[in-house]
Amino acid sequence: MMKRPNRLTADLVRSGGMPLSRQLYERFRRAIASGQLRPGDRLPSIRVLAAELAMARGTVDAAYAMLAGEGYVVTRSQAGTIVSPELRDAAALDDDAMRPVRSSSRPSGRAEPLLLQMGLPAIDLFPRKLWTHVIAQEARRSSASDMMYPDPAGFEPLRQAIAAYLASSRGIACDWRQVLVTNGFQGGLDLALRILLRRGDRAWIEDPCFPPVRAALELAHARLVAVPIDSDGMQVGEGIRQARRARLAVVTPSHQSPLGVSLSLPRRMELLRWANQANAYVIEDDYDSEFRFVGRPLPALKSLDRGQRVIYSGTFSKTLFPGLRLGYLVLPDCLLDNFIAVTAGHGSGLNPFAQRVVAGFMAEGHFARHLKRMRKLYAARRAALAAALTAEFGERIGIELQPGGMHLLLRFMSRAQDTKVAQLARADGFGAEPLSSRCVRNDCGQGLLVGFTNAAEADAPAIARRLRRAIEPVTERRTRAD
Repeated sequence: MMKRPNRLTADLVRSGGMPLSRQLYERFRRAIASGQLRPGDRLPSIRVLAAELAMARGTVDAAYAMLAGEGYVVTRSQAGTIVSPELRDAAALDDDAMRPVRSSSRPSGRAEPLLLQMGLPAIDLFPRKLWTHVIAQEARRSSASDMMYPDPAGFEPLRQAIAAYLASSRGIACDWRQVLVTNGFQGGLDLALRILLRRGDRAWIEDPCFPPVRAALELAHARLVAVPIDSDGMQVGEGIRQARRARLAVVTPSHQSPLGVSLSLPRRMELLRWANQANAYVIEDDYDSEFRFVGRPLPALKSLDRGQRVIYSGTFSKTLFPGLRLGYLVLPDCLLDNFIAVTAGHGSGLNPFAQRVVAGFMAEGHFARHLKRMRKLYAARRAALAAALTAEFGERIGIELQPGGMHLLLRFMSRAQDTKVAQLARADGFGAEPLSSRCVRNDCGQGLLVGFTNAAEADAPAIARRLRRAIEPVTERRTRAD
């Protein structure tokens, strides 16, 4: 008997997120694993299903190929594509079906964005044509000197462009020579910790925090001082009480990761006073401050730094795309020579041509226009997703809307554990993350972190509906139990 697509293929998201072929593959695989499709059941033909779903035949063919490659379906000349008769106990596969499966037909190492994935800019609307034009332009300009060993501090025109951008957008008055181009945020952080920390030194970390920061500090053998976060940001006084003589602090003052709050001005001044008195350094991770939807972006902590205690860290991963692996540090004068020497000694591994392309992209004004466009787009996508989630979940969730950022924090009214909620969401192709996994020592509550940058406005209702269906085995059961 041929199985019709009906609800099995409902709510497919047609822009951003997971490719349609992958979504079809996941839906059919889960239906087979749950017993909705039984061994011997016939699937619609590629032509029929493509017509019913108004998509290209190649998309359906790719989904069927993935299913066949993993043994879920077989093709018989007369019967067409059927669920493999060898899956006699398909329901027994249900636990495994709840886990994401990587198709062997996809080249290894190539990742597609998950639905509501954290930390990604709008990949679907990046100006690829314009970017390709700048690449071609820089290639034509290349000369023999570009084949020499690169400056370990980074391509000079890029450093100049970054300094000019920070002066106008973040209030940071610095000489371009203070700018050091790094291998993304992580490369800059690892470099700073290698130079500033000795084994056993104490370091302040926000609680909750950005997990790679914690991992880097632990790898550097620092003793973590978990400083709790409230509505005014890091509780600086608590950090001083725990470890007045700490060597450094890593903070996200403009948009705390992951709670989204901003460090208040009194606490910014308190943090700078502590750093001056303790002869400590503050690493300011300014990862997504460009995307503020209420008022103007807040000035950077570095703009208030008169004692040269702040190391400012920025990245192009959120403003352009993460595949660039380019970030930068703005360093106090007293640290610059040491950082450049260590970078030169270890080899930065940076791509000189990529730096030239970014420099050209900025110099021609494309970067500023791209950010302006993304701010408008993200504001609309955030509003659409928040409205869709509210319509779908009602009073069962609370959505914490901060003035800026690239993600939402969902708080569930039930007592469902966020780790289980996130596990169910991820099994259905979502990139959601549990808030509790970001905690160091203090309890920051239960919640689900979801990105909105790759969720098109038109897709928001379908995404919200799909999320509700994915997690309702936990959230609905808990609500009824209450």
